[in-house]
Amino acid sequence: MAQEVSTVEPRTPQVQSSGDRSAERQVFIPPTDIYETGDAIIVMCELPGVASDGVDITLERRVLTIRARAANQEHAGYQRVYTEYADGDYERVFTLSEDIDRDRIEASAKDGVLHLHLPKAGPARARKIELKPA
Repeated sequence: MAQEVSTVEPRTPQVQSSGDRSAERQVFIPPTDIYETGDAIIVMCELPGVASDGVDITLERRVLTIRARAANQEHAGYQRVYTEYADGDYERVFTLSEDIDRDRIEASAKDGVLHLHLPKAGPARARKIELKPA
């Protein structure tokens, strides 16, 4: 079986426009993969240069927001000749289609990649509602 070989173009990070003109740092849209299993949604997001205390993940209703602040890359004693990596922050927002069990969400980071495990909530159970006397 033959496979086509192609040259990969250098990837330029996408920059999100910021309404705040006083912001000195760029906000990048990090590359993200989302997988779905029978019982969970898995999110893998590239956040190079971000320490674990620089990540803010929120889930409000069905909106998942990932914000991260990368440390400034100071290179003392070097003269920059060429660069493709820019300092900046990261932000990504997703609307999820399934209800998520908020109490069992797990997040971890390894080698600059954030891993989110978002377990799906079980189906809502029917319950009997009793009528109280007025």
